[in-house]
Amino acid sequence: MEPSLLIYYFSGTGNARNVAHWFSDVASHQQIPAETTDIAKIDRKRITSPPPGSLVGFVSPTHGFNYPPAMMYFIFRFPQSRGNRAFLMNTRAGLKLSKWFVPGLSGIALWLSAMVLLLKGYRIVGLRSIDLPSNWISFHPGVKEKVVESLYRHCKGITETFALKVLSGKKVYTAFRDIIQDILIMPISIGYFFVGRFILAKSFYATDACDKCDICIDNCPVKAILTIDNRPFWSYRCESCMRCMNNCPKRAIETAHGYIIGIMCLLNIGIMVWFWQWVGRFITIPAGNGWAKTGVTLTGWVLTFLVMVVSYRIYHYLLRIPVIRQLFYYTSFTRYKFWRRYKPSRKMISQLP
Repeated sequence: MEPSLLIYYFSGTGNARNVAHWFSDVASHQQIPAETTDIAKIDRKRITSPPPGSLVGFVSPTHGFNYPPAMMYFIFRFPQSRGNRAFLMNTRAGLKLSKWFVPGLSGIALWLSAMVLLLKGYRIVGLRSIDLPSNWISFHPGVKEKVVESLYRHCKGITETFALKVLSGKKVYTAFRDIIQDILIMPISIGYFFVGRFILAKSFYATDACDKCDICIDNCPVKAILTIDNRPFWSYRCESCMRCMNNCPKRAIETAHGYIIGIMCLLNIGIMVWFWQWVGRFITIPAGNGWAKTGVTLTGWVLTFLVMVVSYRIYHYLLRIPVIRQLFYYTSFTRYKFWRRYKPSRKMISQLP
C-alpha cells in the first residue's frame, strides 16, 4: 500500500526528527499509511514524485532564522505537485522561564519554503513552529535536563494536536501569529545565509582529547567534516547543526570563541577601516547614489568572506603549535564544564506520555 502521508525531515541533534515521528505516530494510530524519511540518508538530487492525493510534510530545525540549506535545496528540487497537500513545520529555540513557555523566532524558515511549494502546485494546509530547546551551544550552554523534559512533553502535545487537525482535513496556519516579528528579522536571516553560516562553519575545532574515532565525520548529515593534518576539519558545507559537538563522546569538539572574537576585531578595527579609507582615495560616491554604496558594501562583504577563508586555514595550521593551541583552548567557552552539551536521551523521549 502506497503511503498517503510522506514526511521529509532534516535533523542535527534530534528535535526535528522527533517532531516528524510524533506526527507520523498520530497517522499510524489512525490507520493512515505513513513514511518518514531523513533527507540526510537519501540522494537529495533524485527525488521521486509523491503519489497523487498524498499529504507531504517537511520538518526541519531553524538555522539563522531560516531552514538550513540542506532542507531549502531539497525543497527547491522537490517534484511539482499533482494535486498534493503539504504542511511545513520548524523547530526553533524555545525557553521555559519558571512556568512560562517562551517561543523562539522563525524568520523566513516557513515562509520561503511555503512560497516555493505553492509555485510548484502544492496546497499548503499547515504551518506550525515547535518550540523545542535550542541546541546552538556555540552561543549558550545546553539546556538543563529537567527543562528539556518539560519542553519536550509540552511540544509533543502541540505536535499531536496539529497532526490530528491536519490529518482530519483542516487547515492550520498557526505560524501567521508570528508573521510581523518574522518580517522584522528577515534581514538577519538573509545576512546569516550569505555570511553568518560560513563564519560559524569555521568556528569548530577538535582539541587534544580527540581520539580520531571519526564519529563526527561518519555521522555528519551533510558530510562537511574532513580529515586534514590528522585532525577533523570543518568545511564550508557545515550547517552548524551541532550534531558533532553534542554527540562527541570525548567532548573534544569546541567552538573557537577567542578566534572568532579576534577575527571580528581584526576585520572591524583594521581591515575594514583600511578598505574604506582606500575606497575614499580612489572612488567618490555621489550623494544619494544608492547603487554605488550598495556595490561598495557588497565588496566589503566579499573581502570579509575572503579574510575568513584565509584566516581559518592559518588558524587550522597554527593548531599544530602547542602554545597557540592552548591559547585557543582556554579562550573557548565550550571547553568548560558549566557549558553543558545538548543531547535529549532516547529513554526520556520514549517515556513521554
